[in-house]
Amino acid sequence: MRTLRKPRHAARVIASVLLAAAMALPAGPAKATASIGDYVGKTPAEIAASLERQGYRVEEFETERGFFEVEASMDGKRYEIHVDPQTGKVAKIGKDD
Repeated sequence: MRTLRKPRHAARVIASVLLAAAMALPAGPAKATASIGDYVGKTPAEIAASLERQGYRVEEFETERGFFEVEASMDGKRYEIHVDPQTGKVAKIGKDD
C-alpha cells in the first residue's frame, strides 16, 4: 500500500475528489412536475404559486365544467392542467399542442 508523501499532496487529492464529485451533480435543483392527485391549491393564486415553485410558467386560467383549467409551460412544452377547486388536487394533466 502506498502512503501519501506530504500533507499538501493529500489536500490536493481530496480537493480533486471533491471537485469531481461536484461536477457529477446536476447543475440546478431538480424540478418536480405536477401529478394527478397532487394538492396544488384551491384558488388561482395558490395554484399559480404551487405550479411556479415546481418550475411551470403559468400563462392562463379558465373555469371549465367546474374545474380550473390552467395553461402552463415548462422546458418549452405546454401543458393543460385541470384542478378540482373543491379538493385543490390535480384531476387531469395533458400536453397542449
